[in-house]
Amino acid sequence: MLDWGPVFVSLVLFVLLTPGLLFELPGHRRCVEFGTFQTSGAAVLMHALLYFGFICLFLFAVKIHLYLGPAAAAAANGSV
Repeated sequence: MLDWGPVFVSLVLFVLLTPGLLFELPGHRRCVEFGTFQTSGAAVLMHALLYFGFICLFLFAVKIHLYLGPAAAAAANGSV
C-alpha cells in the first residue's frame, strides 16, 4: 500500500506557493502583491520558508495520508 499523502500535499503546496503565481511576499512595490508573475530573491526565500513550514505542519502535525490503488480498496473493504 503506497502512501500518496506527502506527494499530493507537496505538489499542491509547490504550485500554490510558487512566487508570483498567486501572490508574492515580499512584493516589489508593496508587502504583498497578487498575480504579478514576477519574483525576486527575497520572495523565493520567503516562499521556501513558508513551504517548509506548511510541509512540516501538514505531514508531521496533521499526518495527512492518502492510500491509492487496489490494496487500498481491499483494505477499505476489510478483505486484507
